Amino acid sequence: MAQAFISTKVVTPEGVRAAAVLVHEGKIAAVVSASEVPRDYEVLDFGGRALLPGLVDPHVHINEPGRTEWEGFATATRAAAAGGFTTLLDMPLNCLPATTTVEALEAKRAAAAGKCEVDWAAWGGVTGNNSGDIEPLAAAGVRGFKCFLAEPGVDGFFRVDETELRAAAPHLRAMGLPLLVHAELPAPLERAAKALEGSDWRRYATYLASRPDAAEVDAIALMLSLCREYGFRLHIVHLATEQALGMLRAARTEGLPVTVETCPHYLHFVAEEIPDGSTLHKCAPPIRSRANRERLWQALADGDIDMIGTDHSPCPPEMKRMEEGSFKTAWGGISSLAVALPVVWTGMRERGLGLDRIARWMAQMPAKLAGLDARKGAIAVGRDADFVVFDEQAETRVSTDALHCRHAISPYVGEALHGQVVATYVRGKCIFEDGEFAKGVCGHAL
Repeated sequence: MAQAFISTKVVTPEGVRAAAVLVHEGKIAAVVSASEVPRDYEVLDFGGRALLPGLVDPHVHINEPGRTEWEGFATATRAAAAGGFTTLLDMPLNCLPATTTVEALEAKRAAAAGKCEVDWAAWGGVTGNNSGDIEPLAAAGVRGFKCFLAEPGVDGFFRVDETELRAAAPHLRAMGLPLLVHAELPAPLERAAKALEGSDWRRYATYLASRPDAAEVDAIALMLSLCREYGFRLHIVHLATEQALGMLRAARTEGLPVTVETCPHYLHFVAEEIPDGSTLHKCAPPIRSRANRERLWQALADGDIDMIGTDHSPCPPEMKRMEEGSFKTAWGGISSLAVALPVVWTGMRERGLGLDRIARWMAQMPAKLAGLDARKGAIAVGRDADFVVFDEQAETRVSTDALHCRHAISPYVGEALHGQVVATYVRGKCIFEDGEFAKGVCGHAL
Protein backbone atom coordinates (compact mmCIF):
# COMPACT_ATOMS: atom_id res chain seq x y z
CA MET A 1 0.00 0.00 0.00
CA ALA A 2 1.16 3.53 -0.76
CA GLN A 3 1.71 5.65 2.35
CA ALA A 4 1.85 9.30 3.31
CA PHE A 5 3.98 10.24 6.32
CA ILE A 6 2.86 13.67 7.56
CA SER A 7 4.48 16.00 10.07
CA THR A 8 4.75 19.71 10.70
CA LYS A 9 8.51 19.12 11.11
CA VAL A 10 9.80 17.00 8.23
CA VAL A 11 13.60 17.27 8.19
CA THR A 12 14.70 17.38 4.55
CA PRO A 13 18.05 18.36 2.98
CA GLU A 14 16.46 21.73 2.17
CA GLY A 15 15.39 22.37 5.77
CA VAL A 16 12.63 21.61 8.26
CA ARG A 17 9.09 22.14 7.01
CA ALA A 18 5.52 20.91 7.20
CA ALA A 19 5.13 18.23 4.55
CA ALA A 20 3.82 14.85 3.53
CA VAL A 21 6.35 12.24 2.43
CA LEU A 22 4.78 9.93 -0.12
CA VAL A 23 6.07 6.35 -0.11
CA HIS A 24 5.54 3.69 -2.75
CA GLU A 25 7.02 0.18 -2.53
CA GLY A 26 9.43 1.20 0.22
CA LYS A 27 10.86 4.21 -1.60
CA ILE A 28 10.22 7.93 -1.23
CA ALA A 29 8.17 8.96 -4.25
CA ALA A 30 7.59 12.64 -3.45
CA VAL A 31 7.67 15.27 -0.72
CA VAL A 32 4.53 17.42 -0.99
CA SER A 33 2.15 19.47 1.11
CA ALA A 34 -0.41 17.64 3.23
CA SER A 35 -3.18 18.88 0.94
CA GLU A 36 -1.59 17.07 -2.00
CA VAL A 37 -1.80 13.55 -0.57
CA PRO A 38 -3.70 11.27 -3.00
CA ARG A 39 -6.95 9.86 -1.62
CA ASP A 40 -5.92 6.22 -1.89
CA TYR A 41 -2.81 6.63 0.33
CA GLU A 42 -2.62 5.31 3.88
CA VAL A 43 -2.04 8.41 6.02
CA LEU A 44 0.26 8.38 9.06
CA ASP A 45 0.04 11.81 10.69
CA PHE A 46 2.59 12.53 13.43
CA GLY A 47 1.47 16.07 14.12
CA GLY A 48 4.26 18.14 15.68
CA ARG A 49 6.62 15.25 16.22
CA ALA A 50 9.65 15.50 13.98
CA LEU A 51 10.11 13.16 11.02
CA LEU A 52 13.84 12.58 10.56
CA PRO A 53 15.63 10.40 8.03
CA GLY A 54 16.52 7.01 9.47
CA LEU A 55 19.86 7.39 11.23
CA VAL A 56 23.01 5.82 9.82
CA ASP A 57 25.68 4.75 12.31
CA PRO A 58 29.14 4.56 10.71
CA HIS A 59 30.80 2.95 13.73
CA VAL A 60 29.32 -0.14 15.38
CA HIS A 61 30.94 -3.27 16.83
CA ILE A 62 28.40 -6.06 16.35
CA ASN A 63 30.97 -8.79 17.22
CA GLU A 64 29.29 -11.68 15.38
CA PRO A 65 30.44 -14.30 14.50
CA GLY A 66 32.85 -15.40 17.19
CA ARG A 67 32.01 -13.09 20.09
CA THR A 68 28.21 -13.15 20.00
CA GLU A 69 28.22 -13.39 23.79
CA TRP A 70 29.41 -9.74 23.72
CA GLU A 71 26.81 -8.57 21.20
CA GLY A 72 25.27 -9.94 18.01
CA PHE A 73 23.20 -9.00 14.98
CA ALA A 74 19.89 -9.74 16.69
CA THR A 75 20.57 -7.61 19.76
CA ALA A 76 22.60 -4.84 18.10
CA THR A 77 19.99 -4.23 15.40
CA ARG A 78 17.23 -4.34 18.01
CA ALA A 79 18.98 -1.61 19.99
CA ALA A 80 19.46 0.29 16.74
CA ALA A 81 15.75 0.13 15.91
CA ALA A 82 14.89 1.50 19.36
CA GLY A 83 17.40 4.30 18.82
CA GLY A 84 16.16 5.42 15.40
CA PHE A 85 19.06 3.88 13.46
CA THR A 86 18.01 2.15 10.25
CA THR A 87 21.48 1.39 8.85
CA LEU A 88 24.59 0.18 10.70
CA LEU A 89 28.17 -0.02 9.45
CA ASP A 90 29.87 -2.90 11.23
CA MET A 91 33.53 -2.70 12.20
CA PRO A 92 35.83 -5.56 11.13
CA LEU A 93 37.27 -6.40 14.55
CA ASN A 94 35.89 -8.04 17.69
CA CYS A 95 34.28 -10.69 15.51
CA LEU A 96 36.13 -13.95 14.83
CA PRO A 97 37.34 -14.19 12.17
CA ALA A 98 38.00 -10.49 11.69
CA THR A 99 36.68 -9.11 8.40
CA THR A 100 40.04 -9.06 6.64
CA THR A 101 39.31 -11.58 3.87
CA VAL A 102 36.41 -12.30 1.54
CA GLU A 103 35.86 -15.61 3.34
CA ALA A 104 35.48 -13.80 6.68
CA LEU A 105 33.05 -11.33 5.09
CA GLU A 106 30.90 -14.19 3.81
CA ALA A 107 30.98 -15.80 7.27
CA LYS A 108 29.70 -12.53 8.74
CA ARG A 109 26.90 -12.30 6.19
CA ALA A 110 25.90 -15.88 6.90
CA ALA A 111 25.86 -15.18 10.65
CA ALA A 112 23.61 -12.14 10.11
CA ALA A 113 21.07 -13.83 7.85
CA GLY A 114 17.54 -13.69 9.20
CA LYS A 115 18.47 -11.83 12.40
CA CYS A 116 18.53 -8.14 11.53
CA GLU A 117 15.91 -5.55 12.47
CA VAL A 118 17.65 -2.89 10.37
CA ASP A 119 19.96 -2.75 7.34
CA TRP A 120 23.69 -3.13 7.70
CA ALA A 121 26.92 -3.12 5.72
CA ALA A 122 30.48 -4.07 6.55
CA TRP A 123 33.79 -2.27 6.74
CA GLY A 124 36.80 -4.41 5.86
CA GLY A 125 40.02 -4.45 7.85
CA VAL A 126 43.56 -3.37 7.01
CA THR A 127 45.72 -5.29 9.43
CA GLY A 128 49.24 -6.62 9.24
CA ASN A 129 50.19 -7.50 5.67
CA ASN A 130 46.78 -8.10 4.11
CA SER A 131 47.11 -5.47 1.36
CA GLY A 132 46.40 -8.22 -1.18
CA ASP A 133 42.93 -8.67 0.32
CA ILE A 134 41.85 -5.04 -0.11
CA GLU A 135 40.71 -5.16 -3.73
CA PRO A 136 38.93 -8.54 -3.40
CA LEU A 137 37.10 -7.27 -0.30
CA ALA A 138 36.09 -4.12 -2.16
CA ALA A 139 34.76 -6.20 -5.04
CA ALA A 140 32.81 -8.31 -2.53
CA GLY A 141 31.02 -5.23 -1.21
CA VAL A 142 32.73 -3.79 1.88
CA ARG A 143 32.14 -0.04 2.05
CA GLY A 144 35.67 0.90 3.12
CA PHE A 145 38.46 -0.23 5.45
CA LYS A 146 39.39 0.22 9.11
CA CYS A 147 42.85 0.15 10.66
CA PHE A 148 44.41 0.69 14.07
CA LEU A 149 47.71 2.50 14.58
CA ALA A 150 47.83 1.39 18.23
CA GLU A 151 47.12 -2.06 19.61
CA PRO A 152 43.39 -2.83 19.27
CA GLY A 153 43.35 -4.75 22.53
CA VAL A 154 41.54 -7.75 21.09
CA ASP A 155 42.80 -11.04 19.65
CA GLY A 156 42.42 -11.53 15.91
CA PHE A 157 43.11 -7.98 14.70
CA PHE A 158 46.48 -6.27 14.56
CA ARG A 159 47.73 -2.71 14.38
CA VAL A 160 49.47 -1.46 11.24
CA ASP A 161 52.72 0.47 10.99
CA GLU A 162 53.78 2.99 8.37
CA THR A 163 55.33 0.36 6.11
CA GLU A 164 52.11 -1.65 6.06
CA LEU A 165 50.07 1.48 5.44
CA ARG A 166 52.24 2.34 2.45
CA ALA A 167 51.63 -1.15 1.06
CA ALA A 168 47.88 -0.70 1.43
CA ALA A 169 47.64 2.89 0.19
CA PRO A 170 47.79 2.28 -3.60
CA HIS A 171 45.00 -0.32 -3.32
CA LEU A 172 42.86 2.07 -1.28
CA ARG A 173 43.31 4.81 -3.84
CA ALA A 174 42.52 2.45 -6.71
CA MET A 175 39.28 1.35 -5.07
CA GLY A 176 38.23 4.88 -4.08
CA LEU A 177 37.04 3.63 -0.69
CA PRO A 178 37.79 5.38 2.61
CA LEU A 179 40.37 4.26 5.15
CA LEU A 180 38.92 4.66 8.64
CA VAL A 181 41.69 5.16 11.18
CA HIS A 182 41.82 4.67 14.93
CA ALA A 183 44.32 7.48 15.29
CA GLU A 184 46.55 6.90 18.31
CA LEU A 185 50.26 6.20 17.88
CA PRO A 186 51.98 3.65 20.12
CA ALA A 187 55.04 5.73 21.09
CA PRO A 188 53.20 8.42 23.10
CA LEU A 189 51.11 5.70 24.75
CA GLU A 190 54.24 3.77 25.70
CA ARG A 191 55.91 6.88 27.15
CA ALA A 192 52.79 7.66 29.17
CA ALA A 193 52.56 4.10 30.48
CA LYS A 194 56.17 4.20 31.65
CA ALA A 195 55.62 7.50 33.44
CA LEU A 196 52.57 6.05 35.21
CA GLU A 197 54.25 2.96 36.67
CA GLY A 198 53.01 2.49 40.23
CA SER A 199 50.01 4.80 39.78
CA ASP A 200 46.52 4.14 41.11
CA TRP A 201 44.53 2.74 38.18
CA ARG A 202 41.22 3.22 39.96
CA ARG A 203 41.62 6.94 39.34
CA TYR A 204 40.15 8.25 36.11
CA ALA A 205 42.95 10.83 36.00
CA THR A 206 45.45 7.98 35.67
CA TYR A 207 43.64 6.50 32.71
CA LEU A 208 43.29 9.91 31.06
CA ALA A 209 47.01 10.53 31.44
CA SER A 210 47.75 7.11 29.93
CA ARG A 211 46.23 8.13 26.58
CA PRO A 212 47.49 11.69 26.01
CA ASP A 213 46.29 14.06 23.31
CA ALA A 214 49.70 13.69 21.67
CA ALA A 215 48.90 10.09 20.71
CA GLU A 216 45.96 11.32 18.62
CA VAL A 217 47.70 14.43 17.28
CA ASP A 218 50.82 12.56 16.12
CA ALA A 219 48.75 9.79 14.52
CA ILE A 220 46.59 12.26 12.61
CA ALA A 221 49.69 14.13 11.41
CA LEU A 222 51.09 10.84 10.05
CA MET A 223 47.84 9.95 8.31
CA LEU A 224 47.48 13.38 6.73
CA SER A 225 51.02 13.04 5.37
CA LEU A 226 50.18 9.66 3.80
CA CYS A 227 46.87 10.98 2.48
CA ARG A 228 48.74 13.87 0.84
CA GLU A 229 51.28 11.48 -0.69
CA TYR A 230 48.92 8.78 -1.96
CA GLY A 231 45.58 10.55 -2.40
CA PHE A 232 43.35 7.95 -0.70
CA ARG A 233 40.19 8.96 1.16
CA LEU A 234 40.94 9.34 4.88
CA HIS A 235 38.40 9.21 7.70
CA ILE A 236 39.39 9.85 11.32
CA VAL A 237 37.12 7.85 13.62
CA HIS A 238 36.09 8.90 17.15
CA LEU A 239 38.08 12.13 17.36
CA ALA A 240 38.45 12.90 21.06
CA THR A 241 41.01 15.73 21.14
CA GLU A 242 40.39 19.28 20.02
CA GLN A 243 44.15 19.70 19.59
CA ALA A 244 44.02 18.08 16.14
CA LEU A 245 41.27 20.33 14.78
CA GLY A 246 43.63 22.98 13.40
CA MET A 247 45.64 20.56 11.27
CA LEU A 248 42.47 18.83 10.06
CA ARG A 249 40.96 22.16 9.05
CA ALA A 250 44.15 23.10 7.20
CA ALA A 251 44.25 19.74 5.42
CA ARG A 252 40.74 20.19 4.10
CA THR A 253 41.48 23.74 3.03
CA GLU A 254 44.39 22.25 1.12
CA GLY A 255 41.92 19.94 -0.63
CA LEU A 256 42.80 16.62 1.00
CA PRO A 257 39.93 14.07 0.98
CA VAL A 258 39.52 13.94 4.77
CA THR A 259 36.42 13.45 6.91
CA VAL A 260 36.11 13.38 10.70
CA GLU A 261 33.78 11.72 13.19
CA THR A 262 33.28 12.14 16.90
CA CYS A 263 31.03 10.24 19.34
CA PRO A 264 28.15 10.96 21.71
CA HIS A 265 30.24 10.17 24.79
CA TYR A 266 32.81 12.85 23.89
CA LEU A 267 29.96 15.34 23.48
CA HIS A 268 28.14 14.43 26.70
CA PHE A 269 30.54 13.40 29.46
CA VAL A 270 33.53 15.32 30.83
CA ALA A 271 36.61 14.00 32.59
CA GLU A 272 36.08 16.27 35.59
CA GLU A 273 32.82 14.47 36.45
CA ILE A 274 33.81 10.82 35.91
CA PRO A 275 34.07 9.11 39.30
CA ASP A 276 37.15 7.09 40.14
CA GLY A 277 36.47 3.41 39.55
CA SER A 278 33.69 4.11 37.02
CA THR A 279 35.00 1.78 34.35
CA LEU A 280 31.72 2.04 32.42
CA HIS A 281 33.18 5.34 31.14
CA LYS A 282 36.33 3.71 29.78
CA CYS A 283 36.83 4.10 26.03
CA ALA A 284 39.77 4.79 23.76
CA PRO A 285 40.65 7.54 23.09
CA PRO A 286 39.41 8.69 26.50
CA ILE A 287 36.74 11.21 27.43
CA ARG A 288 38.64 14.46 27.95
CA SER A 289 38.01 17.79 29.68
CA ARG A 290 34.97 20.04 29.70
CA ALA A 291 36.82 22.67 27.66
CA ASN A 292 37.77 19.99 25.12
CA ARG A 293 34.11 18.91 24.87
CA GLU A 294 33.00 22.45 24.11
CA ARG A 295 35.56 22.77 21.32
CA LEU A 296 34.32 19.52 19.77
CA TRP A 297 30.78 20.92 19.79
CA GLN A 298 32.02 24.12 18.16
CA ALA A 299 33.87 22.10 15.53
CA LEU A 300 30.65 20.25 14.70
CA ALA A 301 28.76 23.52 14.40
CA ASP A 302 31.51 24.99 12.20
CA GLY A 303 31.72 21.93 9.93
CA ASP A 304 35.21 20.87 11.00
CA ILE A 305 33.74 17.58 12.28
CA ASP A 306 31.46 15.96 9.72
CA MET A 307 29.48 13.35 11.61
CA ILE A 308 28.70 11.46 14.78
CA GLY A 309 29.17 7.71 15.16
CA THR A 310 28.33 5.83 18.33
CA ASP A 311 31.37 3.52 18.50
CA HIS A 312 28.89 1.13 20.15
CA SER A 313 31.29 -1.40 21.69
CA PRO A 314 29.60 -3.63 24.27
CA CYS A 315 31.05 -6.47 26.31
CA PRO A 316 29.92 -8.85 29.06
CA PRO A 317 29.61 -7.07 32.44
CA GLU A 318 32.53 -8.93 33.99
CA MET A 319 34.89 -7.44 31.39
CA LYS A 320 34.17 -3.96 32.73
CA ARG A 321 35.74 -4.95 36.08
CA MET A 322 33.17 -2.83 37.91
CA GLU A 323 33.85 -4.34 41.33
CA GLU A 324 37.59 -3.95 40.92
CA GLY A 325 37.24 -0.50 39.35
CA SER A 326 40.54 -0.70 37.48
CA PHE A 327 40.81 1.35 34.32
CA LYS A 328 43.93 -0.65 33.46
CA THR A 329 42.20 -4.03 33.15
CA ALA A 330 38.64 -3.06 32.17
CA TRP A 331 37.43 -3.37 28.57
CA GLY A 332 37.26 -0.02 26.81
CA GLY A 333 33.93 0.45 25.10
CA ILE A 334 30.57 2.17 25.58
CA SER A 335 27.09 0.90 24.64
CA SER A 336 24.92 3.67 23.23
CA LEU A 337 22.93 2.62 20.14
CA ALA A 338 19.50 2.94 21.74
CA VAL A 339 20.15 6.29 23.42
CA ALA A 340 22.57 8.15 21.14
CA LEU A 341 19.92 10.36 19.52
CA PRO A 342 18.56 11.79 22.81
CA VAL A 343 22.14 12.16 24.09
CA VAL A 344 23.12 14.26 21.09
CA TRP A 345 19.84 16.19 21.03
CA THR A 346 20.24 17.08 24.71
CA GLY A 347 23.57 18.72 23.93
CA MET A 348 22.16 20.41 20.84
CA ARG A 349 19.26 21.95 22.78
CA GLU A 350 21.68 23.40 25.29
CA ARG A 351 23.63 25.05 22.45
CA GLY A 352 20.71 26.24 20.34
CA LEU A 353 21.31 23.87 17.42
CA GLY A 354 18.43 22.73 15.22
CA LEU A 355 17.04 19.42 14.03
CA ASP A 356 18.55 19.84 10.58
CA ARG A 357 22.00 19.29 12.09
CA ILE A 358 20.97 15.85 13.36
CA ALA A 359 20.02 14.81 9.85
CA ARG A 360 23.40 15.94 8.55
CA TRP A 361 25.58 14.54 11.34
CA MET A 362 23.77 11.26 12.00
CA ALA A 363 22.29 10.33 8.62
CA GLN A 364 23.44 12.25 5.55
CA MET A 365 27.20 12.38 6.14
CA PRO A 366 27.58 8.79 7.44
CA ALA A 367 25.63 7.54 4.40
CA LYS A 368 27.91 9.53 2.11
CA LEU A 369 31.04 8.18 3.82
CA ALA A 370 29.87 4.62 3.15
CA GLY A 371 28.77 5.32 -0.42
CA LEU A 372 25.15 4.62 0.49
CA ASP A 373 23.82 8.14 -0.07
CA ALA A 374 21.87 7.17 -3.20
CA ARG A 375 19.65 5.04 -0.92
CA LYS A 376 20.10 6.23 2.65
CA GLY A 377 20.55 9.28 4.82
CA ALA A 378 17.95 11.79 3.62
CA ILE A 379 14.25 12.36 3.15
CA ALA A 380 14.48 12.84 -0.60
CA VAL A 381 12.92 11.33 -3.70
CA GLY A 382 14.35 7.94 -4.60
CA ARG A 383 15.77 7.16 -1.16
CA ASP A 384 14.61 4.26 0.98
CA ALA A 385 11.64 5.21 3.15
CA ASP A 386 13.67 4.98 6.36
CA PHE A 387 12.35 7.32 9.05
CA VAL A 388 12.53 8.04 12.75
CA VAL A 389 9.65 9.80 14.48
CA PHE A 390 11.20 11.90 17.24
CA ASP A 391 9.55 13.73 20.12
CA GLU A 392 12.02 16.53 20.73
CA GLN A 393 10.12 17.80 23.79
CA ALA A 394 10.07 14.55 25.77
CA GLU A 395 12.15 14.23 28.92
CA THR A 396 13.50 10.83 29.88
CA ARG A 397 15.86 9.21 32.34
CA VAL A 398 17.81 6.31 30.89
CA SER A 399 17.03 2.92 32.42
CA THR A 400 18.57 -0.46 31.69
CA ASP A 401 15.30 -1.46 30.01
CA ALA A 402 15.90 1.22 27.39
CA LEU A 403 19.24 -0.16 26.15
CA HIS A 404 18.02 -3.30 24.33
CA CYS A 405 21.56 -4.55 23.59
CA ARG A 406 22.78 -7.93 24.86
CA HIS A 407 24.19 -6.57 28.12
CA ALA A 408 22.31 -3.72 29.82
CA ILE A 409 25.33 -1.81 31.07
CA SER A 410 26.20 1.72 30.02
CA PRO A 411 27.39 4.96 31.63
CA TYR A 412 24.22 6.57 30.27
CA VAL A 413 21.99 4.68 32.71
CA GLY A 414 20.51 7.27 35.06
CA GLU A 415 21.22 10.23 32.78
CA ALA A 416 18.39 12.74 32.30
CA LEU A 417 17.94 13.42 28.57
CA HIS A 418 15.72 15.36 26.21
CA GLY A 419 14.02 13.73 23.24
CA GLN A 420 12.58 10.29 22.65
CA VAL A 421 12.31 7.98 19.64
CA VAL A 422 8.60 7.35 19.10
CA ALA A 423 8.82 5.09 16.04
CA THR A 424 11.30 3.76 13.49
CA TYR A 425 10.52 2.73 9.92
CA VAL A 426 12.62 0.74 7.44
CA ARG A 427 11.47 1.01 3.81
CA GLY A 428 8.06 2.15 5.04
CA LYS A 429 7.60 -0.70 7.51
CA CYS A 430 7.24 0.14 11.21
CA ILE A 431 9.82 -1.87 13.15
CA PHE A 432 9.58 -0.07 16.50
CA GLU A 433 6.81 2.03 18.03
CA ASP A 434 6.11 3.26 21.56
CA GLY A 435 8.59 0.85 23.11
CA GLU A 436 7.38 -2.21 21.20
CA PHE A 437 9.08 -4.08 18.36
CA ALA A 438 7.32 -5.44 15.29
CA LYS A 439 7.21 -9.20 14.77
CA GLY A 440 9.68 -10.54 12.22
CA VAL A 441 12.79 -8.85 10.82
CA CYS A 442 13.27 -6.86 7.64
CA GLY A 443 16.92 -5.78 7.70
CA HIS A 444 19.10 -6.36 4.63
CA ALA A 445 22.83 -6.72 4.12
CA LEU A 446 23.74 -3.82 1.85
